[in-house]
Amino acid sequence: MVLLPASRQKRHFNAAEGYLLLEMPEQALRELSRIGSTEKDSEKYYCLLGQAQQLAKRYKEALDAYQRAYEKSPENLTTLMGMAWCHKRTDQLPLAISIMEEAYQNHSDEAVVLYNLSCYFALAGDKTNALSWLGRSLRMEPKLIKLIEEESDFDSLRSDKDFKFVVESAGDKTSQNS
Repeated sequence: MVLLPASRQKRHFNAAEGYLLLEMPEQALRELSRIGSTEKDSEKYYCLLGQAQQLAKRYKEALDAYQRAYEKSPENLTTLMGMAWCHKRTDQLPLAISIMEEAYQNHSDEAVVLYNLSCYFALAGDKTNALSWLGRSLRMEPKLIKLIEEESDFDSLRSDKDFKFVVESAGDKTSQNS
């Protein structure tokens, strides 16, 4: 068993987090590989590993890492959102929805959770749930409206009158608050 000084462990974790912020997954993975064996069995390590694998578009490996993080801390929002995102990209949309519903149970105050549920329901062809979650997310965080134009998950709804109404209503409220 390799034991590294705590300061060196922390440096590798911090470096990995920095590389992830810069969207440099290979460098983050390199830093994570330098972490000692005792720290590798931690929720933080597995969550960062999942993020790096996800960013490197290795979704199955990311899911494995996120699953290990989930086993250690099942309420971690970063882990739950990462798992859902990877399930979506591995054509497991029902699992993505299920994970985001689980995230909502513990993070109902996070508008991004509601927004992601809306996206996944839109992809699943469930207009009613998609619009319900979208409207709720926009009422919680009106700034999310800026994401909608570029969000391909909503492509199937763009010409729908109800979708337009939800988005325009939120846009009206956003401009009134400016």
